[in-house]
Amino acid sequence: MRRRTFISIVGGAAAWPIAVRAQQPALPVVGFLHETSPDFPDRLRGFSQGLKETGFVEGTNVAIAYRWAENQIDRLPALAAELIARRVAVICASGIGAFAAREATTTIPIVFLVSEDPAKLGLVASLARPGGTLTGINFFASELSAKRLDLLRQLVPSVARVAVLINPADRYTERILKDVETAAHSMGLQILVVRASTPGEIDGVFARLAHERPDALFVGTGPFFSGRRLQLAHWTTRIAIPTTYELRQFAEVGGLMSYGASVTEAWRQVGIYAGRILKGAKPADLPVLQSTKLELVINHQTARIIGLTVPPSLLSIADEVID
Repeated sequence: MRRRTFISIVGGAAAWPIAVRAQQPALPVVGFLHETSPDFPDRLRGFSQGLKETGFVEGTNVAIAYRWAENQIDRLPALAAELIARRVAVICASGIGAFAAREATTTIPIVFLVSEDPAKLGLVASLARPGGTLTGINFFASELSAKRLDLLRQLVPSVARVAVLINPADRYTERILKDVETAAHSMGLQILVVRASTPGEIDGVFARLAHERPDALFVGTGPFFSGRRLQLAHWTTRIAIPTTYELRQFAEVGGLMSYGASVTEAWRQVGIYAGRILKGAKPADLPVLQSTKLELVINHQTARIIGLTVPPSLLSIADEVID
């Protein structure tokens, strides 16, 4: 009798860990919504770092539900709906994904990353007091068009005619183009506007550029061009046209020069805000931040391939020179 009682007690104790685990609450889930594909490890690295700085580590005390639109913008509403069905605690979304998330929920907090003024876009009431359920990070894009064009002129002092590649399907295209046109006029430069919103159209654009031979190329912003950065780098090298891009990821795959905000740093800030919301902060009380870390990256190897000498003055101010 005593032995049976002892075995029963021991058996019950052995089962305790299982019972305790079963009773533990599920990890909070952060939704991650992006227009492109997961082939940008720097973004995920920055996001994870931001969460970590607020005390959250994926798989330990927080879960992350990733949803990637693979440059198919029409998929974003369905992906946002999936995150809501998953009952995520907060949604982190970039660009157009932020609008899809906003349309899908009025209760779940949203942390956005956009390249334009979110107040002008209607995402928040103001930068200082967002109001509602959205807040996030604004990183510079169109505001840097003049600087990018000036750096391109420093790279190619003889430049007189610049081709500007834009995506007519991107919602920010007209703003970018207007800023480039204004900057070009002030610098006495002529521009040739070329458009592409499909991989085939990109090929067609470069066939035209190879024939018309502008002095340089300014590539517009947006997830479509980011997703086609290898194709763009290939063509610009093939026809030997000096080119400026928005993000360092272009220079890393063979693009000549990039100047813009650090996406890694911007996503780190998104991760921090997501962590603060998980701890109870309300989006309405978190002012929209502007990501101010800018970086100039020059691919010196590409410059040599296309027969271009990079001025020492540019090399000296570059944040990174790829050899």
